[in-house]
Amino acid sequence: MAAQPGTIKRLDEVVVNRIAAGEVIQRPANALKEMIENSLDAKSSNIQVTVKQGGLKLLQIQDNGTGIRKEDMDIVCERFTTSKLQKFEDLNSIATYGFRGEALASISHVAHVTITTKTADSKCAFKGSYVDGKLKEPVKPCAGNVGTQITVEDLFYNISTRRKALKSPSEEHSKIAEVVSRYAVHNCNVGFTLKKQGENTADVRTPAKSSHVDNIRTMYGPSIAK
Repeated sequence: MAAQPGTIKRLDEVVVNRIAAGEVIQRPANALKEMIENSLDAKSSNIQVTVKQGGLKLLQIQDNGTGIRKEDMDIVCERFTTSKLQKFEDLNSIATYGFRGEALASISHVAHVTITTKTADSKCAFKGSYVDGKLKEPVKPCAGNVGTQITVEDLFYNISTRRKALKSPSEEHSKIAEVVSRYAVHNCNVGFTLKKQGENTADVRTPAKSSHVDNIRTMYGPSIAK
């Protein structure tokens, strides 16, 4: 008997988004790269990263950039929402790292995301928690400094195959350290700090308003700096 063709069905939106998220976010270091670029695009001069278990349990970034407006908090984790691009022609003069608006959406489909943010003209900060691109409950006012803090917890909690494919927490941590180090070298006007949660010593620390060579010396030693 000849094989029958399978029925073509439209995939459920949650499945589509989870597959798309897995293409953008393959490991904690990918998620961090996207968040660092958002912080740099927001004109931050100081970026602090805190991780636990190689970023799988906790991956947190705190910056002192422009922050996110309260009225944008509803859609900030939806796909293709961005402040960097409006029409296709804008791609000809793009001057930011990111522009598609997929990073936070992707992360929110494979982790629990909390954003606390304050703009310079706001009286207080605002906090929202997200799952699958949507706010869990209305945004709440809270205390906070100008800038944005994004907390990503339990990365790949809903994709066990991806979680199992990852290396040990210490290997994932060294990949994170490599990402922070590279961005620190290229963005020497910005101060970077990387710490493991609960530890006082930083794994990477560079001052703001440094130079490329100074940052290379700090992270890779004097012989490479020469």
